Amino acid sequence: MSFWKHLEELRGHLIRSALAVFVFAVLAFISKDFLFNRVILAPKEPYFITNRAFCWLSEQLSMPALCINRHPVDLINIELAGQFTTHIVVSVIAGIIIAVPYIVWEIWRFISPGLNERERANSRGAVVVISGLFLTGILFAYFLIVPLSVNFLGSYQVSELVENQIALRSFITTVTTITFAAGILFELPVFVFFLSKAGILTPETMRKQRKIAFVLIIALAALITPPDIFSQVMVGIPLFILYEISIRISQRTIDKAQAEAA
Repeated sequence: MSFWKHLEELRGHLIRSALAVFVFAVLAFISKDFLFNRVILAPKEPYFITNRAFCWLSEQLSMPALCINRHPVDLINIELAGQFTTHIVVSVIAGIIIAVPYIVWEIWRFISPGLNERERANSRGAVVVISGLFLTGILFAYFLIVPLSVNFLGSYQVSELVENQIALRSFITTVTTITFAAGILFELPVFVFFLSKAGILTPETMRKQRKIAFVLIIALAALITPPDIFSQVMVGIPLFILYEISIRISQRTIDKAQAEAA
């Protein structure tokens, strides 16, 4: 193909991806009650599964502090079109998240013709792995980080004279930022695979830099969680496990490349 034909081919994949996002966004927009009451706003409510689990654990361990979100955070809207624009934005975000497997598949369809048979065989399952890691990160953040963040930030007070009145947009921004950040962070093994494939990263380097990686993981955990040790540890542990898995992925990638070269 010529350069312009490649661009035309790419445009087709992008258009189909955008249509998928649009369709899912429309479906999310129509399902307003489910989208907001059962998904977006649920982590702040006592009935949410994570909140109930922590409260049950607090009773078993006789540690009342573990019970989170016993009193739901009250949200307010201070803009005339605030709730309508929030409805649209959240619907688009939901459409993107739901469409991620299809978008990754379209990207794969664009890239795969340029691969040889061996590369194509080695990359089987890439769509499932990339989509699975992203959605796992999203679910991890939604069911663990978000409830902990809402509990800490929603109840924190610098003084009893100051009452928290959380804006709807602020709440939505916090939830979406945390979930998307976790989804991207969970793609670490994929990034390591491609960097190792390109010869930029080696398992020896990753092993030598474990201490630095540990510090960076703690820093990342601190950025996407409320500033308390418990939340940071709960986020840091899975990220460190992913780092160790990535070392093994890098090692296998290098070994396979050396075997093929021999």
